[in-house]
Amino acid sequence: MGGKILVLEDEDAIRSFIRVNLKKQMFEIVEASSGEEALEKLDDTFDIALLDVMLPGIDGFEVCRQAREKFPRLGIIMLTAKGLEQNKIEGLELGADDYIVKPFSPKELLARINALQRRLNVKELNVEEEQGGNITSGIFTILQNERKLLKRDKEIELTPIEFALVKYFMENANKAIHRDEILQNVWGYNYVGDFKIVDVNIRRIRQKIEDDPSNPRYIEKVWGYGYRWWGGEE
Repeated sequence: MGGKILVLEDEDAIRSFIRVNLKKQMFEIVEASSGEEALEKLDDTFDIALLDVMLPGIDGFEVCRQAREKFPRLGIIMLTAKGLEQNKIEGLELGADDYIVKPFSPKELLARINALQRRLNVKELNVEEEQGGNITSGIFTILQNERKLLKRDKEIELTPIEFALVKYFMENANKAIHRDEILQNVWGYNYVGDFKIVDVNIRRIRQKIEDDPSNPRYIEKVWGYGYRWWGGEE
């Protein structure tokens, strides 16, 4: 599939492991061993950033926060240590699209990257998107070719995963959707059972689209099951 990826990892062996396996898949790799170096190298030519969390100086969380502010369409995957649940949640809340728990296999790494890249690549949209059709649900409209969400004609800036989530909800408006179904259709690989990534991303979306995020109107939680999109009235 290819693409340009920043790899932020301070351990040489892990960084080399990632570089070797991704170059086999024709990715262009730019390496950084510190948060400071990563922020210097990041620009709008990158498709994805792989960010290690635990770093001396500027850590992966701060790099994620700054990268998300500067490059809202950048795909971000956090590299976290096994068992550090709070690291996963914090990274997602700061704008990461996904996370990988160390140690990980080349197969898992590629699956996560390819799934995220499909969300980033406008050329790999479905037939309806290729025909340029927009999606409207109440006061919301998705401009598919431009990858934009409008609320009452005002654009709401979304990350790639947030856009994919809203699009999926709008295509299934007024339907209760199980978290497993959301994971499979939005993340696109076997992520069954890890519901926090869904919950945190929906919490982020609510902060952007809801008039009162503490009392959500457009994305309703279906307790013990998943979520339902209402979309609002005209």
